[in-house]
Amino acid sequence: MLNDRLLVKLSKEDGERTSTGGILIPATAQMAKRLVWAEVVALGQNVRSAEMGDKVLFGPDDRYEVEVGGEDYIMLRERDLHAVAAKRIEASTGLYL
Repeated sequence: MLNDRLLVKLSKEDGERTSTGGILIPATAQMAKRLVWAEVVALGQNVRSAEMGDKVLFGPDDRYEVEVGGEDYIMLRERDLHAVAAKRIEASTGLYL
C-alpha cells in the first residue's frame, strides 16, 4: 500500500438488509447517501488515523473496488474516512490545535 491509502473489507452482513417489516432489501438497492462500515486489512505508510483491524466509516461514492486473490476489497484515501472505531485507548482528546 502506498501513501495515504487504505485497503478495507466489507463484512458479509453489509450486503442484503432486512427492514423492520421483514422485507429483504438487496445490496444493490439505492439508498440516500448511506455510510458504510468496513475493517482495515492493509494501509499505507502515511496513514495516521487508522490501524490494522480498525473499523472505518466511509461514503460509498468515495471508493474503488479491487479484487486480490479472489477476494473483493475496497481502496480508500485516508481523507475519505468519516470515523474510525478502535478498541485501543488513547490518552489524547483527538483535537489538533
